[in-house]
Amino acid sequence: MKTSDYAYELPESYIAQVPVEPRDSSRLLVVDRTSGQWAHRFFRDIGDYLLPGDLLVANESRVIPARLFAHKVPGGGKVELLLLSRRDERTWESLVKGRRTPVGTRLALGSPTTQGGSGVLEGEVIAWTEAGGRLIRWDRPVEPFLDELGAIPLPPYVHAPIPDPERYQTVYARRPGSVAAPTAGLHFTAELLLCLRQRGIDLAFVNLDIGLDTFRPVQTEHVQDHHIHTERCSLSPEVARQINQAKLDGRRVIAVGTTSVRVLETAALRARAPRGTDAACAWQRVSAFSGPTDLFIYPGFQFRVVDTLVTNFHLPRSSLLMLVSAFAGRELILEAYEEAKREGYRFYSFGDAMLIL
Repeated sequence: MKTSDYAYELPESYIAQVPVEPRDSSRLLVVDRTSGQWAHRFFRDIGDYLLPGDLLVANESRVIPARLFAHKVPGGGKVELLLLSRRDERTWESLVKGRRTPVGTRLALGSPTTQGGSGVLEGEVIAWTEAGGRLIRWDRPVEPFLDELGAIPLPPYVHAPIPDPERYQTVYARRPGSVAAPTAGLHFTAELLLCLRQRGIDLAFVNLDIGLDTFRPVQTEHVQDHHIHTERCSLSPEVARQINQAKLDGRRVIAVGTTSVRVLETAALRARAPRGTDAACAWQRVSAFSGPTDLFIYPGFQFRVVDTLVTNFHLPRSSLLMLVSAFAGRELILEAYEEAKREGYRFYSFGDAMLIL
């Protein structure tokens, strides 16, 4: 299976630079995997395709103000950082602009003082990472300073700041930890969620902290040779109970976004099913867990939990495009993308959505 099979042309004019208002006025391309047909709707109409008892599962991770502007100590030279993932209470894997920050470089956050160029928080570069980033150990935990000193990082293809950083958060974001938003959830408003609940549609939350690698294309010639990034995630015992009961009842589990898919399918793979379960039913019981996942979903993968998928339009050659192709078929997805281009849909993080039935 070649990575080039997941390439497609997308003029830059299709890449959404700002979110629409209100959130649920984005467009929705509804794709039926069985018939191969599609329909053009607005996201606010999604309830027309959901049934009482359906279980929506969404990622409640919140984007942290991970973009930081530090200065060297001593010297005061400016350094831009992007926190990627926390290794322990004080150590973060970080992306550093420029190469003039060798191991041993001292960095400070906040305005320099007159006593030697320090700031409100200092740290030291302690190692390079395999991906070319740095490990920085701060003198104290950095999280309490992020709201004051950090900025919300936007995707590399968004070229202008947004007036309200909350528009790069879902309305249900609760647990800080991501450096990119679970963008399929950006289309939901509080009012739409309430409307769905009133129709008898259930809602559950998982957590996956999204890293910067979500934007990187697959570089290997063959899909199977790609080593996907690892991300921290969790699924609670209560949500595991909700999912298992829904599957037992024959109700649909609808994943909101590819990150929710990774959590759900990881939970199924980690679960120890009773002997004979696989032969008795077409789904796999999930169990609660908290830990890393490096699950790479591409065509040929057997989905054990997810029945329906809400997702955005993804970058060419990306692992996310491969995931949705595994769910609906590569040819159908690429045909749907061409249809979306013909109809003027907006792509990527602030773009429009798909509902894959």
